Parts: sequence; C-alpha cells; structure tokens
Amino acid sequence: MTGRPPGPAPAGPLGSRCLYLCTADRPDLGQFVAACVRGGVDIVQLRDKELDEAGQVRRARILQRVCSDLGVPFVLNDRPDLAVEAGADGVHVGQDDVPAAEARRTVGTAAILGLSTHSPDDLAGAAGAPVDYLSAGPVVPTPTKPGRPGTGAAYAGLATRRSSVPVFVTGGVTPTTVPGLVAAGVRRFVVVRWLTEATDPEAAARALRRAVDDALEGAAAAADGDPASGEGAPGGVSGSFATR
Repeated sequence: MTGRPPGPAPAGPLGSRCLYLCTADRPDLGQFVAACVRGGVDIVQLRDKELDEAGQVRRARILQRVCSDLGVPFVLNDRPDLAVEAGADGVHVGQDDVPAAEARRTVGTAAILGLSTHSPDDLAGAAGAPVDYLSAGPVVPTPTKPGRPGTGAAYAGLATRRSSVPVFVTGGVTPTTVPGLVAAGVRRFVVVRWLTEATDPEAAARALRRAVDDALEGAAAAADGDPASGEGAPGGVSGSFATR
C-alpha cells in the first residue's frame, strides 16, 4: 500500500469551515440556529427523524433562509429529494440511506454532499464516492445514535489523516474534549448537545469555537515544518483504504 501525499485536503465547497451544528426541529429553530451561527457555527444540518416529508421541507426552508442570510451552508439529513425541494445547499446521507452516487445524481454537482462513516470498512467503501466531506464517529456513544457504540478517537484521527476530503468528527464534542480530539488528529467537528441543550446557545457556541480555534492554532504551531502533517490529499476519498 502506498500512503497519501502530505498536505491538507482540498477545501472544496466547505472552505475552512470546521464547526458543524446538527439539530433536530424545535419551536425556536430559526432563532436558535441564528444564535449558534453568531457564536461561530459555520455549517448547519437539520436532522429530525420524527418530521414527515412536508414538515421536513417546511422547516428546512426556514433554515435555508436563516443560513443564507448569515452566509453559512445548510444541509438536510437523509433525503436528497427533499433537500432539492427545500432549496437546501446540500444533503447528508448515512450508510443505510441512498447510495452517495444516487444522492449526487439527485442533488446535482453544485450541491454539498456528505456521507457518514463509522469504521475503517465504511471508509474503504467511501473510496471514490462523489462526496464533499465525510463524518466519522460517534467517538463516544450518544443519544442521537442510539445503539451505536463509540468509535474512539483513534478512528476519528485515522479518518482525518487518510481521507482526501474533509472529515467532520461526531460524538461528545465540547470545549473540554476538543483539545484531546485535535491531539488525535481531528480538525473539524460536529456539535449537537453542547448547543441544543444550552440555555444560551450563542455563548455556548462562542466558547466551543474558541476552544476549537485555540486547539487548531496550537496544533498548527506544533506541526510547523513537519511535512507529514495535514488533513488529507487531493482527489477524493483515498482508495488506499481498500487495502487496509
């Protein structure tokens, strides 16, 4: 097996975005998301397993307007067809949803497309997939993924190092856990409960964003001059996983 070349993964449509809010529907959905974005969230996903199709489209349109006004991408979970209907910027699919290639055909080449991974086997299966980013995790078990064991930080770091598209890590992301995740190689984060359960979402987002920025700056300083550091390599998800 040959390793990937050193250097950061191509940013693609996500640029340097690194703090990804995943939220279910809630009565104050628009206001809540706006507060989180003001605090430092720079990409948003609506993930609600209870809404019917009409409800998903209706609530997604609200978030699309909010996110567009604030200059951050909005992604709908699971349903490429509903993402198109709602005018979302993209869609995120899981291992048990429609295949990434089919999702790409539905949303088109300009849309953001993300894919969940939970293991090295999932990562191998993502090789060559037409996606803009992957998620890896959850690092620890979470209520949003009932019954799914935690992957541990080692898999999150492996996915980040080896993937040639950006990797957002899920599971237990808080200001306290961010430094350890960054030390393991993580560079982008999905946050759920730290914000959805916060009494002051904007302040909570600011605290988390500060922790992320501080940890990433520290990692960059420590890696200065090390050609082996980086997030990935150009050209899509690395096919080298197929031999791991």
